[in-house]
Amino acid sequence: MRRCHVVVHGRVQGVFFRDSVRRLAEQAGIAGWVRNRADGAVEAVFEGDPDGVARLVAFCHEGPPGARVEAVEAMEEDPRGEHGFGVR
Repeated sequence: MRRCHVVVHGRVQGVFFRDSVRRLAEQAGIAGWVRNRADGAVEAVFEGDPDGVARLVAFCHEGPPGARVEAVEAMEEDPRGEHGFGVR
């Protein structure tokens, strides 16, 4: 089990970033959440299979079409037993 907290900076709001992350997380069976931040960044937590979490973190470095990712902060955390994936 792996948990990663990410903050994605750049042109990442208004380009279906959160919905793309949600769909990928659900397909991979990864729990957690994603939200827009007031500073224009997107923040997310991914928890589950290490390979699935790694794929989602990799996606955050590129984003969906229309996104322009400038930086990604990724912080490992202790798993907390998240269930399901939500958009906040």
